[in-house]
Amino acid sequence: MVFIRNLEKHEVERMREIDRSEEIFGIYLFRNNQLNLVSHRESVLGFEHNELKAIINRQIKLIENGGQVFSAFDAEKMIAIASVENKKRGLLLNYCKMDILYVSKRYQGKGVASQLVDACKQAAKNFGADKLYISATPTKNTVDFYLKRGALPVKELDQELFTQEPEDIHLELKTD
Repeated sequence: MVFIRNLEKHEVERMREIDRSEEIFGIYLFRNNQLNLVSHRESVLGFEHNELKAIINRQIKLIENGGQVFSAFDAEKMIAIASVENKKRGLLLNYCKMDILYVSKRYQGKGVASQLVDACKQAAKNFGADKLYISATPTKNTVDFYLKRGALPVKELDQELFTQEPEDIHLELKTD
């Protein structure tokens, strides 16, 4: 049975239990104000060591700054993780950034990611935002997942986040 709960700082390291492997068959490019799918073949075997360390450190800092990290468990094994900053962004201060979303390969397509996104939407709403800002990895599966849930290209590009990840697809998703 899968259940979702908030994580404490000392538990974030457990995201090493997540199987991030995937086969990528296409990526999106955002050009001329539209999404364009292009062929791209890549096998991701898991988290790179330095990447994982940086993500873990970022999640710990996110919690320290009042954000929330949610995780899904199957029995005692962590199978997914997502987080949202408690920092409002945008001219109207109506966005909170959803920082990460990872689901173990075996649990993809089973509603776990949707439950985590809903938890992040509720947290952002509680923080006073009416939209999640999502800087999505440009893979077809990732972007399609968010689009199916109603995400759209951002109306207000966050220059700081765009500078950090210019190849990502920057999306917004209403919290209601």
